[in-house]
Amino acid sequence: MRLTVAQALVRFLAGQWSERDGVEQRLVAGVFGIFGHGNVAGIGQALAERGAGTGDALPYYLARNEQAMVHTAVGYARMRDRLSAFACTTSIGPGATNLVTGAALATINRLPVLLLPGDVFATRVANPVLQELEDPRSYDVTVNDALRPVSRFFDRINRPEQLPSALLAAMRVLTDPAETGAVTLALPQDVQAEACDWPEELFARRVWHVARPVPEPAALDRALGLIRTSRRPLIVAGGGAVYSGACGELAAFAARYGVPVAETQAGKGSVPYDHPCAVGAIGHTGSAAANALAREADLVIGIGTRYSDFTTASRTLFGRARFLNVNVAAFDAAKNAGEMLVADAREALRAMEVPGWTADPGWTARATALTHDWQEQVSLLTTGDALTQPVVLGMVNEVARPADVVVNAAGSMPGDLHKLWRARDPKGYHVEYGYSCMGYEIAGGLGVKLAAPEREVFVLVGDGSYLMMAQEIATAVQEGVKLVIVLVDNHGFASIGGLSESVGARRLGTAYRMRGPEGELDGAFVPVDLAANAASLGADVLRADGPEALRVALTKARESARTTVVYTETVPGPGPATTAWWDVPVAEVSGREDARRARAAYEAARREQRPYL
Repeated sequence: MRLTVAQALVRFLAGQWSERDGVEQRLVAGVFGIFGHGNVAGIGQALAERGAGTGDALPYYLARNEQAMVHTAVGYARMRDRLSAFACTTSIGPGATNLVTGAALATINRLPVLLLPGDVFATRVANPVLQELEDPRSYDVTVNDALRPVSRFFDRINRPEQLPSALLAAMRVLTDPAETGAVTLALPQDVQAEACDWPEELFARRVWHVARPVPEPAALDRALGLIRTSRRPLIVAGGGAVYSGACGELAAFAARYGVPVAETQAGKGSVPYDHPCAVGAIGHTGSAAANALAREADLVIGIGTRYSDFTTASRTLFGRARFLNVNVAAFDAAKNAGEMLVADAREALRAMEVPGWTADPGWTARATALTHDWQEQVSLLTTGDALTQPVVLGMVNEVARPADVVVNAAGSMPGDLHKLWRARDPKGYHVEYGYSCMGYEIAGGLGVKLAAPEREVFVLVGDGSYLMMAQEIATAVQEGVKLVIVLVDNHGFASIGGLSESVGARRLGTAYRMRGPEGELDGAFVPVDLAANAASLGADVLRADGPEALRVALTKARESARTTVVYTETVPGPGPATTAWWDVPVAEVSGREDARRARAAYEAARREQRPYL
């Protein structure tokens, strides 16, 4: 069959499927794209030739920003438990380099996305072409090489004959739970349009079976030995517990053996907040209950977590506990010098039978009492007459139904959500905290809704993130994809402002203020009307100036069939206390007394760090 490289690529992608537990779904659900000279005559023409409507095998969606299209693809892949992904195509140049942030986010979060940036001419006959880097050290370096360190697989297709092997390698990585992330195939614009005779079998329907690795018997025996000698075990549930569909097994294991379950950001919702063994969030943004237990535990059982610094409180949280790490990726299972159980989380939990053993009953009772006290604090913080941020989050939690999804990524809200949100469904909590990328929220929420159109999606976004990337509201409106966007305005970067003050940097550059008489950014608030901006992008907008008005607006927005932005300003107020440290270095010398005091406190806290050996 004679086709161009781009036509062959599109035809191949339309025939790829994934399968796990006997359930098949399209591996590549569609293509997000922005066309320029580097891809319009190749991939653009190939998509147009096939139709690319939403009824086609490989539908096309127009995005407004290249970084945002990757965020949307990531939101989709996470909601589909990494079993289905989107491709993203751009032109060479700024379109391609705009992909880098999204690619880093995908790879850090272990979520699949296929990137198809255009590239400069492979033949070089027209060099230097528009937007070519021209590295004097080598003609084979282009701006797309910036994607290499943030991609799990990278290849440049300089000849048509290279396409089949590159495509098969790309699909392998996309469907490997231990290796997945951003996959990049750079496509020179002349090669995209070049024709070749392709074997028919390249386009045959192909099913990629997503494995569930089972525990190796000897490793399982060692793991069970650790558990049997433990009296105060604590489970730390991460994203892998959710992606593997292990939440039922996790809840049953915890209840059977009386083991408390704490959750990372990606693992929140893996057990319902009111499960008898649920102790809430853990780490720097964790609950007082979970963190108290972490300091006393003698065994930490990590289920699908990569142990970020927020989870371990920069390695100050877990006392002298030993670690048992269940993870599909050996890289993560080996962390903290733990006992490795390299396996799918669901299969591992099914195999972890420990007859005759339970956690110490006093330990289980202590977890229950601490969690009861913590939930009382949550209730106090999330109700009140003033629109503090915790009250706003509590109101959204109240209006949302169990299967609804909350989406967030950056600022002070992830910490408050991790502590305060009462998750009732494994897919109901979607906070991107691997990269904590400002601007992810609206684009990511769009991907969540595309993946689960039957669910209502509440996007929580602060004014800082909104100003960085709000334009995908227009994409949602264009596609008729309904979101509830709760736009919380606190006139700047609240979390970094507090952090800045704590390290002696006097909140420099963290508030949206005009310049004052002395030339500092300490004047009046910048007169920006974010609600009007949202309306200009096509959304319905509701303004709420108090708790009751917010409740009414949220209810109305949830019942609407259109994307609706609920705008509210928050006021300072009490928030959940931080009960664990985070390592943010402080200036070792300074002329400011507050910075010197912060350095002394930093040195004291750092002495609690341990290598977990």
